[in-house]
Amino acid sequence: MTREELEHAIRAACDVADEDQVYVFGSQSILGQFPDAPPALRMSAEVDVSPKAHPERVDAIDGALGELSAFHTAFGF
Repeated sequence: MTREELEHAIRAACDVADEDQVYVFGSQSILGQFPDAPPALRMSAEVDVSPKAHPERVDAIDGALGELSAFHTAFGF
């Protein structure tokens, strides 16, 4: 995953959750501080996010953007 893909996923998650901030955690969170992290650290195609103000909306994000969704099929992450 690239920093640009991470930013795309964050924007999509914010749209789905009707939020303007999310927490990013997990392996791809490294891209926040190190956008050019070595490829070995960017191998995951998953982004773990949780809406900051409404964590209960995480299921909506997973349903709309998660594995086997149209988003995942279109973008590969």
